[in-house]
Amino acid sequence: MSLSIGENEILVGLGEGPVTQRLDRSNRHGVVAGATGTGKTVTLQVLAQAFSDAGVPVFAADVKGDLSGVAMAGTPNEKMMARAASMDLALSPSAPPVMFWDLFGQKGHPIRTTISEMGPLLLSRLLELNDVQEGVLTIVFHVADQDGLLLLDLKDLQAALKYVADHADEIGTQYGNVAPATVGAIQRKLLTLQTQGAEHFFGEPALDLSDIMRTDAAGRGYVSLLAADRLIQSPKLYSTFLLWLLSELFEVLPEVGDPEKPKLVFFFDEAHLLFNDAPKPLLEKIEQVVRLIRSKGVGIYFVTQNPADIPDAVLGQLGARVQHALRAYTPADQKGLKAAAQSFRTNPAFDTAETIQALGVGEALVSTLDEKGAPKIVQKTLIRPPASRLGPVTPEERNALKAKSPVAGVYDTLQDRDSAYEILQGRAQQAQRQADEAREQAEDDKREAAEAKIREREAAQRERASRPRASNRQTMTEAFATTLVRTVASTAGRELMRGLLGGLLGGSTSRRRR
Repeated sequence: MSLSIGENEILVGLGEGPVTQRLDRSNRHGVVAGATGTGKTVTLQVLAQAFSDAGVPVFAADVKGDLSGVAMAGTPNEKMMARAASMDLALSPSAPPVMFWDLFGQKGHPIRTTISEMGPLLLSRLLELNDVQEGVLTIVFHVADQDGLLLLDLKDLQAALKYVADHADEIGTQYGNVAPATVGAIQRKLLTLQTQGAEHFFGEPALDLSDIMRTDAAGRGYVSLLAADRLIQSPKLYSTFLLWLLSELFEVLPEVGDPEKPKLVFFFDEAHLLFNDAPKPLLEKIEQVVRLIRSKGVGIYFVTQNPADIPDAVLGQLGARVQHALRAYTPADQKGLKAAAQSFRTNPAFDTAETIQALGVGEALVSTLDEKGAPKIVQKTLIRPPASRLGPVTPEERNALKAKSPVAGVYDTLQDRDSAYEILQGRAQQAQRQADEAREQAEDDKREAAEAKIREREAAQRERASRPRASNRQTMTEAFATTLVRTVASTAGRELMRGLLGGLLGGSTSRRRR
């Protein structure tokens, strides 16, 4: 390269002179915008390699797969050579060190996080929960924390939801009503998320952020490319994952102010997906992260078709601006064009809005920050040609690079340690065992009581059987005495009766005789 630029600058392209980006202002964020086919991907590729060459690690989402070519040295064609010559550049084919990542583990190293690290706010965004459902999910997270239940993957969350539903009465008195219908609605949305492949994203080993902030032996920053061609089909998962990554960087990295160069540059392609239908609490979180993460030495560059896709509160924090061509066919397009033109510091040499519409492929309006952090006057810029390949790598090249990656084998095998699911399963099994043991004990007690009653009856019967019985038979003396008494009584009776009768009858006869 024969163009003269400062040691703390990277070359973006050529305008009235070299158009550069200061490394010590690259943590002030930026935006790369333009209609489809105007050269945004090439600009992203140029910036990614330039930052890497300067020793800055890069993380970028590769939505279409074209960006993967940055991993291979380019083969300049005549058009690229002509552009380099017009810019007085010596174009030397080269490529930065690259690591491939993939949430689904197919086109790169698996990249995961845990349910706990995601948190209820981002997870509610991912599941598209309403306020009531988000409140219940927050209770689930709180109960899990209080009860020592690790939420690592989707089955852990399902188990925790069931646990809260089963104990809704006691939990509701402490934290608020937990309706079974609400829990059921969350579980159904989790099932939908699972069918979209989210189970690959949640689990361990979780991503170690230091692995996307590596430099190689030559001091060049690794370019971490997230394969997003399949992921983009689940836009909520895509945007939530990248927002989670930014949030984790914000939480983990120390404050550094404005470093000489960023610790990491983050390219967020299809950035409009981050803001579409985002509830107010989430937008506030995004604005907070964007505003504060620059003090952690992280620069965020949103890549989108129109700057109007980005809320004003976020757009106002983006220092570097690269605007490719826009078309204004509809009132909405015209509004976006006007907003894009007004975001630049005016150059008296041309009309900004008209120039944006007339830009050719590979041309852009560029404004970066000066040493004081103020926006420079916008320049019509011819973007420098990339030194790496235009177009995607082959599957064989991708696999070879994965095999040589410094994290090869680190994330490939999914780990499933004891967490909420296993703990609650163990508790349920223990409770079932205790219930079975209690039931068996009750049955044993009942059986023993019945057997004791039987034994008591048998003992009583034996005791009665062992007692001597009173005899009804009379001895000879008793029989003789009884007979004698009976005889005497009978004789006396007959004599008495005879006497009485004799007397009666005798008396009557005497009277008759007289």
